[in-house]
Order: sequence, then structure tokens, then C-alpha cells
Amino acid sequence: MNVGETSVRSYASLDSVRVVKAERSHAAKVRAVIPPDKTPQTGGHYRAYKPRAFTREERERVTILFGGLHWRAERLIQGAMENLGYRAKVLPTATREDLLTGREVADIGQCCPTSFTTGNLANYLRRQAARLGAAEVADRMVYVTAGSCGACRFGQYHQSYELALRNVGLDSFRMFLLGQDNLDQGAAAGGGLELNLPFTLGAVWAIVLSDVIQDMEYRTRPYEKNPGETERVTREAVDYLYEVFKRRPWRGRKWGSVLWHFGTRYFVRAMQEVRRRYDAIELDRLRVKPVVKITGEFYLQTVEGEPNYNIHRWLEAEGAEVYPAAITIWLDYLLRLAAQEFEDHVGIQRGAGAKAQAVKALQSLLRWTHARMRRALADVPHDLPDQYELRALAAPYYHSRLNGGEGDMLVGKALWAYHHRKSHMTCELSPYSCMPNTMSVGAMAAVIGRYPDLLYAPLEIKGDAEVHALSRCQMILTEAKRRAQREYEEVLNRTGLTPAALRTAYEARPGLHSATYRVPHLGAAGMAANIALHLAQGRARC
Repeated sequence: MNVGETSVRSYASLDSVRVVKAERSHAAKVRAVIPPDKTPQTGGHYRAYKPRAFTREERERVTILFGGLHWRAERLIQGAMENLGYRAKVLPTATREDLLTGREVADIGQCCPTSFTTGNLANYLRRQAARLGAAEVADRMVYVTAGSCGACRFGQYHQSYELALRNVGLDSFRMFLLGQDNLDQGAAAGGGLELNLPFTLGAVWAIVLSDVIQDMEYRTRPYEKNPGETERVTREAVDYLYEVFKRRPWRGRKWGSVLWHFGTRYFVRAMQEVRRRYDAIELDRLRVKPVVKITGEFYLQTVEGEPNYNIHRWLEAEGAEVYPAAITIWLDYLLRLAAQEFEDHVGIQRGAGAKAQAVKALQSLLRWTHARMRRALADVPHDLPDQYELRALAAPYYHSRLNGGEGDMLVGKALWAYHHRKSHMTCELSPYSCMPNTMSVGAMAAVIGRYPDLLYAPLEIKGDAEVHALSRCQMILTEAKRRAQREYEEVLNRTGLTPAALRTAYEARPGLHSATYRVPHLGAAGMAANIALHLAQGRARC
């Protein structure tokens, strides 16, 4: 046999092929979950899920479960819900065990966020059923989640939950959907859950404030002089804001609530108190670190934990500053979609132009609210990118009306960060088998062809291929580190500063060490480079 040839065993006849008789074969493993039989009530036909009523009388004894965001947002939403008289509990962050359960008990072909969230709910309820009994769990708990429609599987999540619950023997458990395109949906079946303006506005404000806190945390922790201080202050701040939301004044169900939320300084004063807590954190901003912007599918870019391989903390451990993905950007994007939908019907549908302007006004109010909370933290957290700029940047590569998943935002945000020098690298987290994200990754191939120096790391997240994904990210992060160092050295050469002179100038201004000192963005992506430009400007004025 020649080297390199494959040895192939041939058989002259089937007589020489080893045959194992059925009675001697090993029995196949029994499924942990047996598919439910078709019930005579439905006759095997599909029926849309309809939860059993959750009445107002049950509200005091029934716990509402929810989750799927980062822990800061979940905690503040819990406070907003308890303010309205609900018993609320945040589900634990999903784990790899939840991923495997989701694959087992729900439909095949689902994306990994569906597997994680479905398995997370199923495992939590299993544990509670083992402790309390299945009937008691179905009676004392309900689940609230967001719903949608369109190309993304997000629109079918509740069906995966329903199938999983039937498969684990909890088909009588109740789930309710919060439509992401309706601020005032009224009472759910039974009246126990009212998805009204106070509920929705509380959730939106909780998201806005928690996004600003998260951004402040990630801009602070990589440079802290005392390790662990940022983590401690952030947790204290979130617990304080939880109480702020829990004590939120009641201003009615309609316009009174709307006007109060937009006009009050209640939350601004709370964020100013949070600022005082961050004031005391001392930073060494001369550490040269690459800035990595996180984008991707909503769940994977938002959650912090095993579903995305703990990518935020991993990047920080590798020496990067993380630019997290704000949930508020998603809310801003949804409003942009609504506005452009009305714009497309101008001249066809009566009042479409006025409705488009009304949505844009609401969009401006959302951005203004986010900016108010940023100002309360000295404008240190990042501002929101303009949605219409993102659309324009993405237009040559991705059509703005392809709105499944994150639509054109992923392409737009990568180009926005590149052109405005907001980061050295973009890391896009795409779920395995996610249809919209597959399209955006494909469109990014054309973007990279046009801008070959744009550092882009698309990571396909399966939930069980951590080494492969992080190794891919690490290769591109290595180049981002080189660019950050090169950027810093070029700034020093341009300003005539030496590292020693820069250090002396930095130490001479103690105010620069505070976490709440706003370092202006002067055309560099990295913190150290911007500090050098900032100090050079001050020296030139002197």
C-alpha cells in the first residue's frame, strides 16, 4: 500500500459481513422525556396556546417569573413590578445544563437562545415542582416574557415554552406575552396581570437606568486601582435603585403616568446619588487597552453568563475594555421600525405621515431620557448612536426593511464604531442557526471588502463550543491590542509627550483619577490615547 492511501476493507459477499441479531443487540437509551400523546380533546390538531386565567384576587399569592436580560435590568424591573403590587422573581441566569434541557424538551432546529431560555424555565419549574408539587407550581407561579412576530424565531418562543412544559408534565402552567410593539395592552386573561402604561413605563425606565449603570461599570472596572471596588459599588447602586423603583409614586394609569415619567426629576436625583458612590473609585486611565464593542443577537449580546461564554468578563480578563450593548438601543430601533413603516404608507394610508412624526417624537423623548440619566453620571457612559445614521451606514449592504432579528443594526453599528473611532474591534455574537444574524454576517463580508482594516469578530454561539469561539475571538483581539498600543504611541509622538511626562501630568491632576471625570472623545478609540490628547490640550492652553 502506498503512503497516504486509505485502507478500505472489501467483502466478496454479504456472508462475511458481521451481523448482530436483534436479541443480542444493546437496547437503545430511553429518552429522559417522552413526547406527550395526542389528546382526544384536540384530536392531534394544533391549537394556539391560551393560558388559564390569572385573576386579580390571585395577585397577592402568585409569583410572576421573568428573566433573560442582564442582572441590573432584571433587578430594577423587579422593583418596578413590586411597586405595582406584583410578587416578582427573576429566573437564575441560564447555564449549559439549561441548554441541554432545552434541546431535549423543546422542538428541534431552534436557535441556542431558545434552547437556553426554554431549558432555563423548564429546569427552574422542575426544581420547584420537586419541592412543592406540579399542581402547586401551576397554581402559585406564572411566567411573563416578551413576544413578537417576523422572520426571527423570537416570535415562536412561547410555542417552544409550551411544548417544553408539556414534555415535563407542567402543561397547566401559565405564560403571558408582553408584546414589544404595544405600550398599553390592557389586562391579560383574568385581570391579574395588567400590561398598562405604568407597567410598561416602569420597565422602560428600569432598562434605561440599568443600561447607563452597566456602561458606567464597564468604563470603570478595567482601570480601577482597587480590584473589586467597581463591582461592589455597582451592586450597591443597583440595590439602591431597586428601592427607588419600588417606591415610585402612583400617577394614574394613562396620561398622568406618562407626563410624570418624562417630567419628573425623581430618577435624575437617584442617579445623582449613584454618581456620588462612583466618585470615590480611583482609576489609572493610562493603562493601554483595546476597546471591544459587543453586538449581535439580542439575548446573547445582553445576557452575562454561560449563554455567551461569559464573553464580557473573558474580554476584560484578556486586557480589553468592553463596550456593552445597551437594551435602550433596541427600544430605539423598534421605534425607528415603526416610524419607517408609517413613512412607507404616506399617500396610501390616511394619517400615516402624522403617525410617523408622532413615533419620531416618542423616539426623541426616549433618547432625551437616556441623555438625562447619562448627565446625572457626568456624561461618562456612552451616548446612543443615531438610528437614522445606522440605517444610512448599513444601506449599501443591508436593506432597512429586512427587519428580522436585529435587522440592519448589526452592520450599521459596526460601521458607526469604525468611522467614529468608538472601538478598536467589533465582536458580534450570533446564535447557531439564527437566520437574521446569518444574513448580517454575510453582509459584513462586503463591508470588510470595502474597509479591510475594520476588525470584526463574528462568533457563532452554540453554547457548547466555547474553546472554538474564544480562540477565534482571541486571534482578532491580539490585533486589536496592537492597534491600541500603536494608537497610543502615535498620540505621544504627535503631542511630544513621553510616557514619563504623561504619567507626571496625570498624577498632578487628581480629578482625572475619579471614575466620574468625563474624558472627552478626541478622535482616539482608546482611553489612554484620549487622556494623552486631553492633557496635551490643557498644556497647550497653558
